[in-house]
Amino acid sequence: MNYYELLFTTIPTEDYQQDLLINALGEIGFDTFEEVDLGFKAYIPSTDFDKEQLDEALSPYREMFTFSYDVTLIPHKNWNKLWESNFEPIAIGNKLFVRATFHEPRPDFQYEIIIDPKMAFGTGHHQTTAMMLQLILENDFAGKKVLDMGAGTGILAIMAAQLGATDITAIDYDPICYESIIENAALNNITNIISLCGSKEVIPDEQYDTILANINRNILLDQMQRYSEVLKEGGEIYFSGFYETPDLDIITEEARKHSLKYIIHKKDNNWVAAKFVK
Repeated sequence: MNYYELLFTTIPTEDYQQDLLINALGEIGFDTFEEVDLGFKAYIPSTDFDKEQLDEALSPYREMFTFSYDVTLIPHKNWNKLWESNFEPIAIGNKLFVRATFHEPRPDFQYEIIIDPKMAFGTGHHQTTAMMLQLILENDFAGKKVLDMGAGTGILAIMAAQLGATDITAIDYDPICYESIIENAALNNITNIISLCGSKEVIPDEQYDTILANINRNILLDQMQRYSEVLKEGGEIYFSGFYETPDLDIITEEARKHSLKYIIHKKDNNWVAAKFVK
C-alpha cells in the first residue's frame, strides 16, 4: 500500500495549533503522526487521500494561524525502509523495553517487546500507545480474555500476553497489520493471540474480561455499542487515540449510554488514554 506523507509547518509553532490540525486530519483518515522541528508529519493511505476533503477540513484554521504543508507520495517499497530508519527503542518506565530486531536487548528491564517495524502502526512511540502500555502494566491481566481493537503491530496484545492474559483476539482492518500481528507475536514467542482482519463486524460473539481500543474518537464512538455487548459485567475497557479537550467528555458521555463508567485517564500533550469499567 502506498501512503501520502504531509509535512506541516505552523507559525508560530504552538502545540495547540498542531493539536487542532492533527485532530482535523484524524477525522478524515490520517492514521499516524510524527512530530518534527517546526511542525509534524501526517500519513494517510493513498487510496483514502482526498485533496478537496483535506482543504475543507483545514479551512477553519487558516484564519486562526499560519500553516503550510507539502505532500509526498511514499511507495510501499520505500515506506518500510523509512519506517525502520526512524525506529528507536523506547522504555516505558523502568519495566518495559520496546525494541526492533536490530537493537540490542536490555535484560535489566522486567519486560521486553520486539517489534519488526514494518508499515503497521503502534510501535510504542506515539503518546497514545505509550500511555496504553502504562495502563496495561498498572492493571491485572492474569488469566484474562482480551480483545485488542485497532491492534496495529499487536504491541498491546503482546503486552497483555506477557502479563498473563490467556486468550487474546487482535483485530485490525489493514491486511499489513493483520500479518504484522502474527509475525510480531512469533518474534515474542507468544502463541495465544488470534489475529483477525476487519473491524467491528468481525468481533466474535464472545465475552471478554478486557478490551483495548487505541483508534480515534469517531471510530470509538461508532463501535462503542459493540464493545459493550462483548464486555463482561465488571470488565475493563481502555480507550485511546483522542484528545482530553474536547474528546474525553464526548467519549465519556457515549460510554455512559452503554453502561461503561469512567475510572481514570492519563494525559500526554493533550492526548489521552482512559480506563472504563462496565
